[in-house]
Parts: sequence; structure tokens; C-alpha cells
Amino acid sequence: MNEIYLASKSPRRLELLQQMGIACKTVLLREDNNRTRDVDETPLASENPFIYVERMAKMKAEIGVLRARQRALPSMPLLGADTIVVFNGTIFGKPADAADAKRMLKLLSGTRHEVLTCVAVTDGKQMLHDTCVSRVRFRDLVESEIDAYIASGEPMGKAGAYAIQGLGGIFVERLEGSYSGVMGLPLFETSMLLSRFGIKVL
Repeated sequence: MNEIYLASKSPRRLELLQQMGIACKTVLLREDNNRTRDVDETPLASENPFIYVERMAKMKAEIGVLRARQRALPSMPLLGADTIVVFNGTIFGKPADAADAKRMLKLLSGTRHEVLTCVAVTDGKQMLHDTCVSRVRFRDLVESEIDAYIASGEPMGKAGAYAIQGLGGIFVERLEGSYSGVMGLPLFETSMLLSRFGIKVL
């Protein structure tokens, strides 16, 4: 059976996996700030963005397997992933608030940035991963449309404060790379990794 665990609550990743014909059971990680979070997403001092996104994806996969075992769930491959925006070498994760979202969008306006998505798959014995790199150029944005976009609520919870598959797609002048990778789960890399664990897409 083409079924895996997904250590993410992202509806976009779930939809993309379902698009591939993969059945998913979600293994939620603790994200409540009032309790100990399963994954501390704070970058280390001077951490390279590629090292950071790989570390996050692998950590989510490792902890996802641990949580699945603690809940006595049947053994299946588990997928963890992480997506970041990188602008001039600086990591843009999810905005902390509206002001942070506005700061990011103003910096991205009229410039090019990279979107890195690392996918990690493990069966509890071996861990395989791959990172997809896409380059995105934004058109020039005016402050009023940045404010309107933030008011829509879409930027919150999104790396770099935008969603290419949503209203934020109107800001994208050019994309070099993987559209699904910018969404949060590159289909090519994901299918290649899953095939190594006997999960067939076609």
C-alpha cells in the first residue's frame, strides 16, 4: 500500500502527496509555545541556510518516528520537510506577526530570492533526504498592496510571508525551479525518495 506518515500539519504538503496518489496519516509534532516544542526552529549562529533546512527536515522526521512509536502506530515510512526563503544569505522563516511579514515583503519587493525545501524520509532505520532549490523574482510591490495582502491573513504561517499557490502568486514575476517546491513539497525529489522505500507513485 502506498501509505506513509507525514510529520507536518501543512495542508499544502498533504494535498501534494495525495496528488501523487500517496495516502497519508499525519503525525503531529508539539508546536504549542506553552509546552516544550518538539522542534526548535531557531537557526544556529551563522548557520548556513542549506544546513539549517536539512537539519530541520531530518529532525522533524526523526521526532515524527519517535512519536509514532510512542503511540504504538504500525511501522511505515515517515516524511518530514522544511521550507525557507533565503534573501541575501538571510533565512526568512514564518513571520512572527504582521509587522514581520511586512518587513519581509518589502525586502523581497523587486528582487530575487531563493526557496529551499528539504524533504527527509525515514523508516526508523535509514534516513534519506534531498533539497530542492528554486529561484523566485518578485515584481515591485507598493505599500498599499503589501498591507492588503497582510490583511488577507495569507502570509502568516508561510515561509517568507507569501504563498505562491494563493494570492501571493500575483507577486511572482519569474520562477526558476520547482513550483511545488516553493509550495513546500517538491514532487520530483519526493517521488524519488519515496521510491527508495518501496512507495511507488506510478
